[in-house]
Amino acid sequence: MKDYHINIFYSDEDEGYIADIPDLVSCSAFGETADEALSEVLLAKDAWIEAAKVNKK
Repeated sequence: MKDYHINIFYSDEDEGYIADIPDLVSCSAFGETADEALSEVLLAKDAWIEAAKVNKK
């Protein structure tokens, strides 16, 4: 499986951490900590990839 670059940054506006995967359009997640945001975006990545496989068929 391909590894994807993940950005994690603090958002003052959201008062928490945002994690996103630039190679997967609109794949992002929020967390109160950087670790939580990372954990959530990994779940989002799996869901994104599964949805892409279904839509490809």
